Amino acid sequence: MRYACGRRETTGGHYSRRLGNPEQPHPIQRAFIEEGASQCGFCLSGVVLTAKNLLDENPKASDEEIREAMTSILCRCFAHKRMMAAIKRYQSGRR
Repeated sequence: MRYACGRRETTGGHYSRRLGNPEQPHPIQRAFIEEGASQCGFCLSGVVLTAKNLLDENPKASDEEIREAMTSILCRCFAHKRMMAAIKRYQSGRR
C-alpha cells in the first residue's frame, strides 16, 4: 500500500479512523457512502486510504492512474465501479 500510508507500513483501519467519524465523515468517506461503494467492508480502509493518498500526491490523477493505484487492493465483492465513482466524486469536489 504505497499510496495508503506513504513510506510507512501499517494497517488501514487505524489511520482511516483519523479521517472522520460517523457524525462527521471525511469528504472521501462521504463520497463512498453517497456512491454506495462500501459493500462488505473487507477492503474499504485500504481503498479509502490508497485513493486519498494518491489524490493528495496527484490531485489530477487520471482514471488509469487511479486504477493502477488500486491494483494492490483485494476486493472480495467486486464493487470497483462504485469505488471508482466515489473516488472521482471526491476528486471533483477537491478542485
